[in-house]
Amino acid sequence: MRHTFLVVILAWLNIGQGFSLGNKNSFIHQRTPASSADPSQTKALPRIAIAGLAIESSTFSPALTHEEAFHAKYGADVFTSYPFLSAASPYHKRAVFIPTIIGKSLPGGAVTREAYESLVSKTLDSLKKNGPYDGLFFDIHGAMSVVGLDDPEGDFIERVRKVIGKQTIISTSMDLHGNVSWRLASHTDLITCYRMAPHEDAMETKQRALENLLKRLESGKGKPQYKAWIPIPVLLPGEKTSTRIEPAKTIYQAVAPAAAQEGIVDAAIWVGYAWADEPRNHAVVMVTGDDKAKVTSTAEKLATSFWNARNEFAFVAPTGSLKESLDKAIASNKRPFYISDSGDNPTAGGAGDVTWTLQEILARPEFKSPNGPSLIYASIPGPELVKKAIAAGVGGKVEGNAGAAVDARFAPPVKLSGTVTAIEYGDRNAEVEVVVKVGSVSVIVTQKRKPYHKEIDFTRLGLEPRKAAIVIVKIGYLEPELYAMRADWILALTPGGVDQNLERLPYKRIKRPMFPLDKTMKAPDLAAKLVPISDQL
Repeated sequence: MRHTFLVVILAWLNIGQGFSLGNKNSFIHQRTPASSADPSQTKALPRIAIAGLAIESSTFSPALTHEEAFHAKYGADVFTSYPFLSAASPYHKRAVFIPTIIGKSLPGGAVTREAYESLVSKTLDSLKKNGPYDGLFFDIHGAMSVVGLDDPEGDFIERVRKVIGKQTIISTSMDLHGNVSWRLASHTDLITCYRMAPHEDAMETKQRALENLLKRLESGKGKPQYKAWIPIPVLLPGEKTSTRIEPAKTIYQAVAPAAAQEGIVDAAIWVGYAWADEPRNHAVVMVTGDDKAKVTSTAEKLATSFWNARNEFAFVAPTGSLKESLDKAIASNKRPFYISDSGDNPTAGGAGDVTWTLQEILARPEFKSPNGPSLIYASIPGPELVKKAIAAGVGGKVEGNAGAAVDARFAPPVKLSGTVTAIEYGDRNAEVEVVVKVGSVSVIVTQKRKPYHKEIDFTRLGLEPRKAAIVIVKIGYLEPELYAMRADWILALTPGGVDQNLERLPYKRIKRPMFPLDKTMKAPDLAAKLVPISDQL
């Protein structure tokens, strides 16, 4: 009986092979029946690895980003980052997915070299253990800065390529505020980026990158024959290139039709990241495909449209100094009136703890009385004040300093003295949040920095942003929920590591001339440059 049972089990493992037990961290369908009538006819599925690190890093901020900020996911946990790769997803009938490491940090300062090397080494080790691969879904942002290292994404993909070999097809998904160096373009085979800012199409883009990869593998076409790369000497903040308004709206609406042409796999326009000082920081167009003429002409057309519109890019909202913004908000009868504290925006790489704006608000006489205009300020990190607030409890009085622990260039720590109205635990970024009411101002104080861009971020703290007179957020352009909620809005040009006034940032290493820093520069060469296929590197 034991011998018969063993023979049956071995036969099942050899013929059925619905799953492999070789890697406990992946949904591995090794074979799939070609016909239900003839289960012996099977086809091997392509093996696709998943890896990537994502962050925007301002080199104009004194902050540093450490490994824990990436909240890295390993093995099967990687799938939770991609709804389209859930356990029930039909994609698992099309490929064997081998997840390695995915890490995504809030934007911030430059990543320490130790953190970068640790995360990259772990990724490479995982890739070495689980190969070989037919494809790699490479999910990055494109604006990571690392202390002492230029072009981290280029370095990362080059090191990945050495592990997985030249034959593996790499499909790269990026943020349109990322940077595409020649090195990154050389080692990737397929590449795409978001087509909307704000990034409402983020998950759609990641899925498109995977779909592009699968189609090239399934069709047997392999790597696209041509990759056109065009650097555009324009460097603008996202707040001037939102696809909600012209000219970016029209420019980006042309991308999907361009990518849908016969002979083209994908087309993309990167605005680039304005708050890092590296030679790779500028706009870029890339088009991939098998029709050389269409690939090059399409890339040149998209690049020319971006360059020709350079003088038309304007802020996505009215702008003003903080004083002008507050004066306008106080005088307005539109509620809620939103003000973006844009210079220290943690969603773009600001330290998030600049106190200058909050100091100015609390000095205004209009807000000193509890009966003044209701104002919500989101937010300022203050771990010591958070401890005091917890000790005092909701309804208790608290006094202490917050902010300026990282970036004290513009103002010292702010002293808050008020009543604790809320204490909440468990947020992924903030960890602990308290609300301190000072006069008519409700200040959100956090254990660690956190961007506030959804209504629930406020309501879970007992705050009602829809009923407030003024809501001030450390942000640039308003994210969709806040944008839909605002009755009026102004972008305050405040100081910080992501200052919207690029002309007062101390650039030293970007390629010059560069618009708008060099407004009278000559027209650049926008002829398509064909990047070598990765097999030829």
